[in-house]
Amino acid sequence: MNENIFEGKLVRLVMADYAEMARCFHTWRKDSEYMRLLDMWPATPFSAKKIEEWVKKDLEEGRPNSVFFLIREKAENRLIGEIGLDGIRWNHGDTFVGIGIGERELWGKGYGTDAMRVMLRYAFTELNLHRVSLDVFEYNPRGIRSYEKAGFKVEGLHRGALNRDGRRWNEYFMGILRSEWEQSQGGETWLQ
Repeated sequence: MNENIFEGKLVRLVMADYAEMARCFHTWRKDSEYMRLLDMWPATPFSAKKIEEWVKKDLEEGRPNSVFFLIREKAENRLIGEIGLDGIRWNHGDTFVGIGIGERELWGKGYGTDAMRVMLRYAFTELNLHRVSLDVFEYNPRGIRSYEKAGFKVEGLHRGALNRDGRRWNEYFMGILRSEWEQSQGGETWLQ
């Protein structure tokens, strides 16, 4: 039996104090490539003070129908990213997931896929959700592959949604149903 539903092979999902979050977020959000993978809005750096105020307010007030975790690398207990469910519609059992691995040297090494698998296990077994969705940009093939490894399927696209680097890029919509996730587990659950 897996004793911790928040733990994967490479990572664990945790809560953290606002000072640690603010420090990491300030560093990660100075990386324009990270910001462009995370959001369709123009990459905009914020001061450390502004980020600390935002993080503190967000942690103290919380957001209804949202669940947010930080991602820690298990080997060194280092904070490496963020992941969360947002816009949970309890009556329909669905939500959107967002993820970012802020430590660039860990990109493409399986940490994001492992964190997403842990989050899906949490969403389907602990929150009893039916569906988890996300969107990803065409210029992020590494992210698309990671989501597919975690079980997501492309369900649609918004053609030419982004204008970056002098060209138009598609925005893909991906999703996974609880039944698909259960099937991918080979009949096993985290309890076994």
